[in-house]
Amino acid sequence: MIVDIPEEERALWSERGRRLFAGKCEFLQGSPDLNNLPPSNRSEIAFIGRSNVGKSSIINALTGRRGLARSSTTPGRTQQLNFFSLTNRLRIVDLPGYGFANAPKNTVKAWHNMIFGFLRTRPNLVRVFVLIDSRRGLMDSDFEMMKMLDDTAVPYYIVLTKTDKLTKSELEKVVSAVTAQVAKHPACYPYVTATSSLKGEGIAELRGDISYLTNRY
Repeated sequence: MIVDIPEEERALWSERGRRLFAGKCEFLQGSPDLNNLPPSNRSEIAFIGRSNVGKSSIINALTGRRGLARSSTTPGRTQQLNFFSLTNRLRIVDLPGYGFANAPKNTVKAWHNMIFGFLRTRPNLVRVFVLIDSRRGLMDSDFEMMKMLDDTAVPYYIVLTKTDKLTKSELEKVVSAVTAQVAKHPACYPYVTATSSLKGEGIAELRGDISYLTNRY
């Protein structure tokens, strides 16, 4: 789990999360730059991670809509901010992946400027979820992303993906290691949640956590 919800309240927030994500969810728009963003009149949560970490898969799993967010087999191919409207009350933002080694320097710089500008100037952005491939743990590009989030003072949480690829003992070691590493980052909450979009593990819990964190549903 991401947040330390009192045990007696977890069922309540889990149900609220289920109802929230069972509502109407649709693609709103894609924005290639900061000059074409939706108005800041809805609370937003954002997902970011290395290319091919499974952002599209986890958004699809959360909303129960297999083809809502589209994934690419080419790392770094999708370089725009994708906005989804959830029950017309909350927006989900799929941020471009990072860590693509073969991209030109000017492309990487443009990506950095766009993401930094989005994080720094979006007043309705309430939470960011940094997705980490559980098989690889935190890498240099993840730490760079976390520093950017620390610098912009945007609260963020760590979500492990693809945990079905690990044994129980392997996963426990990864969770322990990542939890210790993120404790040094001021804007990161010291909780880690483990998910598998393929198996559905951790998805219901993440829905409940998001509902609790946005504190609106």
